[in-house]
Amino acid sequence: MRIAFLGPPGAGKGTQARDLAGEWGALHLATGDMLREAVAAGSPLGREAKGYMDKGALVPDDVIIRMMGERLGKSDAGGSFILDGFPRTIAQAEALAKLLKDLGQSLDAVIYFDVAEPELLRRLTGRRVCRKCGHSYHLTSNPPKQAGVCDDCGGELYQRDDDSEATVRNRLDVYRRQTTPLLDYYRQRNLLATVSGEGPLATIRDAIRKAAGAAR
Repeated sequence: MRIAFLGPPGAGKGTQARDLAGEWGALHLATGDMLREAVAAGSPLGREAKGYMDKGALVPDDVIIRMMGERLGKSDAGGSFILDGFPRTIAQAEALAKLLKDLGQSLDAVIYFDVAEPELLRRLTGRRVCRKCGHSYHLTSNPPKQAGVCDDCGGELYQRDDDSEATVRNRLDVYRRQTTPLLDYYRQRNLLATVSGEGPLATIRDAIRKAAGAAR
């Protein structure tokens, strides 16, 4: 099972990828996690990526692809994986296709999580973080017992700048501009399936299982 999950920030890709990767015995590959692990391990690719991250620059596609190839080439990969939020551009998709071809593999399906913008805004702007201990809450899905106060240490809860509505709207706009052509790219290759990312987690998971099963 080789699948890519696409969808905007806040669509719930990570939650579903973690659970289904465990169920399917597949690797869960999120580029952000992979970068942090490579940097922490001090690998040559990790050191190269850290140079960009320390400057606040985007890690180039070729570094991400090499990191992905290194991970997929390990003995525990077994050819079964879920890519979480990658690729994000057609250039990344083409590089990924070449990498997989070199490994004798290809994607079975690309599943797009469709979530309305008001719901994404609700999810992404609802986070509150404790100034003292850093504990994270959500106003609707995981609220503190007392509004504005951390359950753990009593510290003040605040909204981070990158969780503000203006910033979130900009992130969503950037994602939409990058990814709309990518959806067409995979649609033309008969790989794209769309599932609703709204509703109970179990219902969404069933829709993903169905879409993945249809591609096998």
